Amino acid sequence: MAGSTTAERGERQQESSGPPPARRRLRLRRLRTIIILAVALVFLSAGTVWLLYGSQWLRVESVAVSGTRVLTPDQVREAADVPVGSPLISVDTDAIEARLLRKLPRIDSVDVARSWPDGIGLKVTERTPVLLVQKGGNFVEVDDEGVRFATVSEAPNGVPALELTLSPSDSRAASLRRFGEARLVREAVRVARDIPAAVAHATRSVKVRSYDDISLELEGGRTVAWGSSEKGAAKARTLAALMKATPDARHFDVSVPTAPASAGS
Repeated sequence: MAGSTTAERGERQQESSGPPPARRRLRLRRLRTIIILAVALVFLSAGTVWLLYGSQWLRVESVAVSGTRVLTPDQVREAADVPVGSPLISVDTDAIEARLLRKLPRIDSVDVARSWPDGIGLKVTERTPVLLVQKGGNFVEVDDEGVRFATVSEAPNGVPALELTLSPSDSRAASLRRFGEARLVREAVRVARDIPAAVAHATRSVKVRSYDDISLELEGGRTVAWGSSEKGAAKARTLAALMKATPDARHFDVSVPTAPASAGS
């Protein structure tokens, strides 16, 4: 009995020395599946790379431009210099944006986007002039950030002229020395930006004599004493209400918005 028991234990040990046949077959099937999936992934990746970079299907064929007002789509396309015929995936959209902003200062911002399967879209936002600075027989357009972005031969309608009446020989010299001409121009821009919409279309010029002596000249010879650019929103509200209350007045003073005044008829 003891010998028989010892032999049986030996057989059981041999049987338990490896996994059951069913489990080995399952492992082999899993290994084959992993290998097949890996090979398929390699082929899929290679096919994707070829489709994006090597095929003729996903290459740039068109450049669409939107959002222009003064610029023409052809001007934008020329400045963008999009590499037509190149793989769409390889187009450097940041480089296109940089070229447009450098070559066309009239552009404030531009969104460059891939338009699958074969296009590039350029959505342009142009700067809007709030003031004009006369330069010889031309006009320099200035936007609401004080950027002088374009020189045109004809003044755009509805954009007031900037008049700097600064003289280093009178009492305004202190203001000029303290703030500098560039700062005073920026103050005028702030005022132009704050002019109420109902008055903006009638504003012919913004005159700067010093930092706290800025005025508006309206059509028909009417004038507005604005003062400095500070409290612009309050001054705009006060001016709109004052002009509504005294429509026949010729001169308005909102330099102190809590104590406005009007005169003349």
